[in-house]
Amino acid sequence: MDTLSLVGANDPDVRRIVTGRAVRGFADGFVSVLLAQYLTNLGFSPVQVGAIVTGTLLGSAVLTLGFGLRGHRVGLRSLLLVAALVMAGTGVGFAAFTWFWPLLVVAVVGTLNPSAGDVSVFLPTEQAYLAERVDQPRRPHVFARYNLAAILAAAVGALASALPAGVAHRVGVSVVDAQRASFLGYAVAGLVILVLYRRLSREAAAVVDAPRRALHTSRRTVLELTALFSVDAAAGGFVVTSLLVLWLHLRFDLSAGSTATVFFVAGLLGAGSQLLAPRLSARIGLVRTMAFTHLPASMLLVLAAFAPTSGLAIACLLTRALFAQMDVPARQSLVMAVVMPDERAAAASVTNVPRSLASATTPLLAGVLLTHSTFGWPLVIAGLGKMAYDLALLRLYRDLPESAGARRVTGPGG
Repeated sequence: MDTLSLVGANDPDVRRIVTGRAVRGFADGFVSVLLAQYLTNLGFSPVQVGAIVTGTLLGSAVLTLGFGLRGHRVGLRSLLLVAALVMAGTGVGFAAFTWFWPLLVVAVVGTLNPSAGDVSVFLPTEQAYLAERVDQPRRPHVFARYNLAAILAAAVGALASALPAGVAHRVGVSVVDAQRASFLGYAVAGLVILVLYRRLSREAAAVVDAPRRALHTSRRTVLELTALFSVDAAAGGFVVTSLLVLWLHLRFDLSAGSTATVFFVAGLLGAGSQLLAPRLSARIGLVRTMAFTHLPASMLLVLAAFAPTSGLAIACLLTRALFAQMDVPARQSLVMAVVMPDERAAAASVTNVPRSLASATTPLLAGVLLTHSTFGWPLVIAGLGKMAYDLALLRLYRDLPESAGARRVTGPGG
């Protein structure tokens, strides 16, 4: 166990991080649904809306990398406080401006997250902080709680995004004004996180003898894992939720109400399944947990593509949901385990940001495939790509030491 690791899940700082992640998850879920509606109501063209959404993704990615690569020098608690202030400023900026160029600037330099994934300045810092407070055997459990809190809160936030329009009709104000004011709620969430994170222990943020490079001893291992994770994410881009909804509609003429129910249930199954990952990883190890749960999920994607009826396709997708997210806490724990403590923030950034960017490269191709055929070619490609990732991960890293000693490996399987 690292010298800074404490008792684990019952540590007050762990509870603060998990609570802060839930607050942020609610805010992200709220604005991810609200953003496009609000910008459209302002009169922005689809191109302008797309530019702002792209700006949020690219800006968040750059900030996330920057925060992660500075974590070993500045201190994790300090970075979290700065991120909370930036979040509050982002909400104020979107409430204050209604012109395209100022909003684009705020989108690029702010923390707004319009996607289901977490490309955020908070992400590498929170994960590195949790890794400092929790010893290795308990990390999968804590990361599962961390992810579960975010998923459930984001679902509630997405539902709450309809409130501004309802309130506007009740009180007699315009919908766009009500939506604009709602961004102040995002700012308030940032301030709540600021207050919460100000109570984090200062000693966990201490920086002692910071090396010149953010990734030094574990650089090769982190970059190799990042490349593998990006392959998985690119394959996953073929089957993001919106594309699965489109495929079910084109293939089986499934109604909007039915698809909403399917993916609500799938979300609950996926969130709950993460709680099983810690027990499994304690028995068979982190890498085997990632591969052995991901492989059946990938196979079920391919089977869904060949399903002759909507019922069978939905059954495959829901069964897949039981396995598809179990690798997440194991993956996060593995990255934190195989690097030196002062490399954790950088490792979280370097492994997460390329994953998110890779997943943004393939949805367009999936859309082109569905334009020409209603057969589930995107599901087949995604399933095969993910299986290739699983087998490569298992082949190259099944013997990777799942502790800080792994930082000295000289190559895959070393």
